[in-house]
Amino acid sequence: MVKAIFFDIDGTLVSFQTHCIPASTRQVLEELHHRGIKLFIATGRPKWLMMHAIGNLPFDGFITLNGVHCFTSNRKDIHKDCIPQEDINRLIDFHKENPDMPFVFVHDNTWFITHVNKDVEEISRYIEVELPPVFPIEKAADKDILQIMGYFTPDNDQTLFKSVLPHCQPMRWHPLFTDIISKGNSKSNGIDKILDYYDIDITETMAFGDGGNDISMLSHVNIGVAMGNAAEKVQAAAKYVTTSVDEDGIMNALKHFKLL
Repeated sequence: MVKAIFFDIDGTLVSFQTHCIPASTRQVLEELHHRGIKLFIATGRPKWLMMHAIGNLPFDGFITLNGVHCFTSNRKDIHKDCIPQEDINRLIDFHKENPDMPFVFVHDNTWFITHVNKDVEEISRYIEVELPPVFPIEKAADKDILQIMGYFTPDNDQTLFKSVLPHCQPMRWHPLFTDIISKGNSKSNGIDKILDYYDIDITETMAFGDGGNDISMLSHVNIGVAMGNAAEKVQAAAKYVTTSVDEDGIMNALKHFKLL
């Protein structure tokens, strides 16, 4: 019996084409909530950008920043973890020698970016999110940073995560940039924190996702569902592949597993 379902936002709940949640998805979420199934968000977004995307849909809890910050619907924190200051300091030094590489720093309810280039603008259009304000990277030195977003390709990963950010890990879902969080955090770890709080067993769970940062989540829950628009490696991690977000993928999967 499924008692808890976890949903990614971008490419899963929200279409990259329309930047909206399909009407069919809204309808089934309301129905599931009415039947007592707990619904949770599991996203790479910070909480204020998450709320903009999902509106007033009835979610019981939230896994944000790829598991770094988990909290209930009434904003009670379940888990919160910051990037070590020593890694932030090394990144500040690295950026002085590589000033053309943009970085976003997320601090609770605020964020900023070191500078804007064409890659930053492309990603902003892709997920329809406004650009953060621009500040010098030194602003990160006195903040509790929950997540960094680095605009660099995968061929830079080894250098950055071996020498500059050794206590961090990438959560990449796009070739132009990656979310960066402290080691030990993931959507799957966030799920465990949520389940422990609500006293739900992992065998009673289901999750929907489409990106590389959803792989750990889809392989962790009892029923992992990849959207039809997901990459092959994401689909390979799932128990079931549904249709795309724009083809009523969530509704179709729920019908397949007889939850509707």
